[in-house]
Amino acid sequence: MKFGKEFSSQMVPEWHEAYMNYNFLKTLLKDIHKFRQHNKPPAALPAGLNRRPTLYRAFSGLIHKQFSTRQYSPSSAANPEGGDIESQAILVNSVNRHDGSDGYQTTFLMTAEEGGEYELVYFRRLDEEFNKVDKFYRSKVEEVMKEAAMLNKQMDALIAFRIKVENPPGAYFDRSMEMTRLASDIATSTAALAASTPRGARASRRVAFMDVIQERGSNSHEVQSEESGDDDKESSVNRKVEVEKPKNVRGTRPAPLQVLERVTMNNTQETPRSTIKGFLNVPNQTELTFNRENLRKVEGQLKKAFVEFYQKLRLLKSFSFLNTLAFSKIMKKYDKITSRDASKAYMKMVDNSYLGSSDEVTKLMERVEATYIKHFANANRSKGMAILRPKARRERHRTTFSTGFFAGCTAALILALILIIRARKIMDEPGRTKYMETMFPLYSLFGFIVLHMVMYAADVYFWRKYRVNYSFIFGFKPGTELGYREVLLPGFIVAALALGCVLSNLDMEMDPKTKDYKAITELLPLMLLVSVVVVLICPLNIVYRSSRYFFLTCLCHALLAPLYKVTLPDFFLADQLTSQVQALRSVEFYICYYGWGDYKHRENTCKSHDVYKTFLFLVAAVPYMSRLLQCLRRLYEEKDPMQGYNGIKYFLTIVAVSVRTAYSIDKGLSWKVVAWVFSISAAIVSTYWDLVIDWGLLQRNSKNRWLRDKLLIPHQSVYFGAIGLNVLLRFAWLQTVLNFQVSFLHRETLIAIVASLEIIRRGIWNFFRLENEHLNNVGKYRAFKSVPLPFNYDEDDDKDE
Repeated sequence: MKFGKEFSSQMVPEWHEAYMNYNFLKTLLKDIHKFRQHNKPPAALPAGLNRRPTLYRAFSGLIHKQFSTRQYSPSSAANPEGGDIESQAILVNSVNRHDGSDGYQTTFLMTAEEGGEYELVYFRRLDEEFNKVDKFYRSKVEEVMKEAAMLNKQMDALIAFRIKVENPPGAYFDRSMEMTRLASDIATSTAALAASTPRGARASRRVAFMDVIQERGSNSHEVQSEESGDDDKESSVNRKVEVEKPKNVRGTRPAPLQVLERVTMNNTQETPRSTIKGFLNVPNQTELTFNRENLRKVEGQLKKAFVEFYQKLRLLKSFSFLNTLAFSKIMKKYDKITSRDASKAYMKMVDNSYLGSSDEVTKLMERVEATYIKHFANANRSKGMAILRPKARRERHRTTFSTGFFAGCTAALILALILIIRARKIMDEPGRTKYMETMFPLYSLFGFIVLHMVMYAADVYFWRKYRVNYSFIFGFKPGTELGYREVLLPGFIVAALALGCVLSNLDMEMDPKTKDYKAITELLPLMLLVSVVVVLICPLNIVYRSSRYFFLTCLCHALLAPLYKVTLPDFFLADQLTSQVQALRSVEFYICYYGWGDYKHRENTCKSHDVYKTFLFLVAAVPYMSRLLQCLRRLYEEKDPMQGYNGIKYFLTIVAVSVRTAYSIDKGLSWKVVAWVFSISAAIVSTYWDLVIDWGLLQRNSKNRWLRDKLLIPHQSVYFGAIGLNVLLRFAWLQTVLNFQVSFLHRETLIAIVASLEIIRRGIWNFFRLENEHLNNVGKYRAFKSVPLPFNYDEDDDKDE
């Protein structure tokens, strides 16, 4: 793979704009190369020679001589190596930019040469790219240093909290003895870590300082200054660590218990109880309660905070490495094209810059590793590093094979079903009406589920193809996100089992003696549904447990809205449920059909009961009501009027669905008129919201006419096609009001087709909705989740005030 593609694949998607624009600089080098090829064609070989005379070339030595063709000086244009300034191609100086920050400017000294203006433009753009990268890296390092100082204070409070919990005040508790014991243990473990590597190695010297971030109440500047001392100072600290007396160990003093006097608990756990208390303005309990349950909660929150903080450091380190490598590659290409030797001096400037020479990130990574392993992994390094650096999920061959196998089974069963129906002329038998009114709604439920999974798998495939960071947007635990094959596998398994049940339950005639159908085959749909539910809620670590629990958690939050704080996965899942109204009604039919014993005679008496009719309204309104309550919760918390408008949209949809349901039961003219009015209003509002708000399209002043400024798909026709298809499928409800009748299709079949079209529309909506969310994150360089911290210091409140 070429470096350009590798460089693009390794980028943090949300930071794409902050990386060096490698492809743009390559185009500038191509312009230089074309000019040189056009104006200076290569000299032709003498007649009669078919190859270059390499045999008698002069030997220049095994070690290449250092020819200084350019110079770097951070403060002046003088050549530190004493080379002739007239033979140099460029000079690089440190300058102050207009915004007051430091930067670098390259002076090209060969502008008088033919084609020099091309190279001048190249170096101007190169400087712009480097200054952009360097400034971004500085800002991000400053952010993580501030966060490191916050984590320092959180660890101070945690260690003091542990001492209070594990050693409560009593007759046999001596605070001074406990502090001495803890300090002695820390000193011993630190000395062991320091002695495990060569004393002269720099890494071993850093290990001695790793306790500073976790137990010493120092700010980020103190941490940095202790790490940047000279070798003599570091060696003296190492000697102090090797002394067994705890009082001589620097940086390992436990946090004093007095720190707890300035600390309160942050109520970060969102529960229905906390939501009700907040709505009623009941003050939260912020006093510290020293028990093991609270200690476990605090440790869990700090674990998440450290893991997320470590991921930030890893991305920053990768950012620095990739950009440094990119500048090295582009300068080597420049040297090759121009036959100059400018890369050495330019890369010397890169290496001496903040981007190339700053080691704060590396030091922080080492400290975080030591802190996490010691305090959260019981000193088990392999366990701690497995959590801090989770392995990427690999696509297994057995998953691919199993997906293909069950997909083939599904296709074969569909073909067999079609052939059996045609060969036996089953649809011409008198029992087909009963079958379509009873068995077809039961099996169509699995069709809706499988279709939705297929659409989601397609979304995952295209999200990955166009580098939409869906795992970060949804908040999946690293390494647990499913690929499209892993989504298709359970979908095809369910499809194969459902089709097998259909083939075994195609009989249209009842037993003439008992007037009943076979109980076993009639119970097949119910047994399959129960099996799917059991696997979904199974607590064992099988069948994507983390993904199943993530789904169940979001489902619980969506159904219990507005008692939980609304996050993107919660309202995204609620939006999926709004496209599965017919599937929810099928579940209602399951309860009625099997609960009231209709399955024994294959009869559908559900529609004659008022309770069933009432639940037809409630089941259809539940998903939209959930979204309405979520919008109201966000309106209350965020004070964003757009959430209010979104709530009005869902309220209109609830009224439209309810009126259409009433019209399907009572075919009156008044219901038809009301259904038309509310359905058209809801469809227009929903379509506008889809295209403009959720997808961010139809922007009049956009660079891409009627779309948006940034597009991930290179073909604009795809967006216009999606717009037209969304508008068309949004009005699929017309079938309900206009009573379309197709001679060769049963009414239940037509309902299933319309419901399937809505699922397809939702699958298309999913891709562009997440694409727009991803581009919003890119515009704000938002690549990390904010993790709530358990403790709150009194001085932090004073600063906020």
